Amino acid sequence: MGYEAKTFVSERELFLLKGGQQLSQEFSTVFTGRRKCAIAQVQLVEGGGELVINGKPASVYMQENAFAITSIEAPLRVVKLQKKCGIIVHVEGGGLTAQAQAIKLGIARALSALKPSYRASLKENGLLTRDARCKERRKYGLKKARKAPQFSKR
Repeated sequence: MGYEAKTFVSERELFLLKGGQQLSQEFSTVFTGRRKCAIAQVQLVEGGGELVINGKPASVYMQENAFAITSIEAPLRVVKLQKKCGIIVHVEGGGLTAQAQAIKLGIARALSALKPSYRASLKENGLLTRDARCKERRKYGLKKARKAPQFSKR
């Protein structure tokens, strides 16, 4: 048959091959951030300062969207670790902004677990709070969640 053997390398292995070092065994866990329908799984690695999202650099994945990239880097700026640790992210669902905010929450949770002294400054800046707003469900008899069909009095 025409099967070709392919070697699949995970994003974590790819990052480690590029020279990134894993922080320690206890921080090899994955931290999750959510926003609307987006779910981000974040892992911190030592050195590099590179941010890899779904196997691509952050600027490429976020389509050079300055707002999204700035919001992703907010937790790192607060604790002054911008170029000191690398981050590997797997994100799915939602749009770019929701994905960026899910990544931001995941990074903030990872940093607070890494060093408990970071928690106060992250909490003060509102980076550990999950935004619980999500799309409201559609109700029967209505066109959308709240939009009713046109009403004719006569």
